[in-house]
Amino acid sequence: MSKEYDVVVVGSGPAGYHAAIRCGQLGFKTACIEKWLNKEDKTVYGGTCLNVGCIPSKALLDTSHKYAEAHHDFETHGIKVSKVGIDVPAMIGRKDQVVKQLTQGVAGLFTANKVDGITGTGKVTGANSVVVTSHDGKQEELSAKHIIIAAGSVPIDIPPTPVDQETIVDSTGALEFQEVPKRLGVIGAGVIGLELGSVWARLGAEVVVLEAMDDFLPAVDRQIAKEAAKIFTKQGLDIKLGARVTGSKLGGKGTKKNVVVEYTDSDGDQKATFDKLIVAVGRKPYTVDLLDPSVGIELDERGFIKVNDQCATSVPSIYACGDVVRGPMLAHKGMEEGVMVAERLADKKTQVNYDLVPSVIYTHPEVAWVGKNEEELKAEGIEYNLGVFPFVANGRALAANDSDGMVKLIADANTDRILGCHVIGASAADLMQQVVIAMEFSASAEDLGLTMFSHPTLSEAVHEAALAANGHAIHIGNRRRRK
Repeated sequence: MSKEYDVVVVGSGPAGYHAAIRCGQLGFKTACIEKWLNKEDKTVYGGTCLNVGCIPSKALLDTSHKYAEAHHDFETHGIKVSKVGIDVPAMIGRKDQVVKQLTQGVAGLFTANKVDGITGTGKVTGANSVVVTSHDGKQEELSAKHIIIAAGSVPIDIPPTPVDQETIVDSTGALEFQEVPKRLGVIGAGVIGLELGSVWARLGAEVVVLEAMDDFLPAVDRQIAKEAAKIFTKQGLDIKLGARVTGSKLGGKGTKKNVVVEYTDSDGDQKATFDKLIVAVGRKPYTVDLLDPSVGIELDERGFIKVNDQCATSVPSIYACGDVVRGPMLAHKGMEEGVMVAERLADKKTQVNYDLVPSVIYTHPEVAWVGKNEEELKAEGIEYNLGVFPFVANGRALAANDSDGMVKLIADANTDRILGCHVIGASAADLMQQVVIAMEFSASAEDLGLTMFSHPTLSEAVHEAALAANGHAIHIGNRRRRK
């Protein structure tokens, strides 16, 4: 006899656990299925984000940034240190503790909101049924009025560089190195590749990034991407564009293992030898053995579950959200979708604003953006005003010796409504988020310009960029109109 629920959620990543918790808050009898086991073979919630994605990578990014500051920048502040070293196993251990604390926190939230956490692999077998297979092979059927699929995504493998999680690793394996590789290769100059490459470059690795595309960060505003390339190159990342990997060969023995990577670029066939190789070419939706064909759930040509703007599938009782559906594979996008679905089930009119999904690269400096960039507006023929303010003119940034980058704000030339914001610099994600809030309320550049910002703060750069969009910047900045 199957267990009966109002809602069964498949997957406990950001989309899934947000959906489950909100369903519990709304009074639905809810279960959340999760197959992930930790090193002690215990169920852990949080999916890729908490276990091997957003959180552990940020822990390593913060540790490596502190090391780089101590190693290179303390002297500028008059701080004398005799010797700076890095204990990599201790760094990895701290990362694991952060992950443990947060995943246990999700388990606690499930308990507090009366969500049943169920261990095993879920498969949607009908419009109102899910079969859970435990790790020892036992099966249990759950019935539900509504099913929310939040199965997430997995790293993409490429045939030329098969991952062995020892010498050739994906983004998960790159979080477990026990020593700093002398020479590290990274395939892919996207968000994951740049973040993980930055971690190990700061700790002393010679890092080469191989990117098949000819443009650097094509989704980013061109001015910001150009500045990012300049800064990252200065930091020691050797970014090779138009480098298409064609093969690899493992070599060496024991601690001397390496991999020879073959690639082609504008100069022809090339080879490079690395101690470790990170494959970071993107992620794909996880739908393996997730859906019984008889259910009738539709997938698109890339394997994503087809949904509408409210995350409803072609089956009325089944919803899907997060990485397994269209749109950017971002934890915060999945979180908001999970909450939206839960509230829709309770007949609320919640809607995710897909025009204002912020994006961030957590390098240092950070790169963050939301809304339209210059290139998109030019292509659409929209007139706009542009305000740019460099951090080198910001007092707080100079005081911190952290003045790389700029804030770029774009407003409609006719209505002054803010159309986009693009930031590269210290705390870029937090600064850009101020503009996201403004854009949610359809604010104008003038609205931000008339808002009082504390002094001295990095956020004053946002204020000055908004002023610059209308030619009113006090300290510096510029204004430009495109037709």
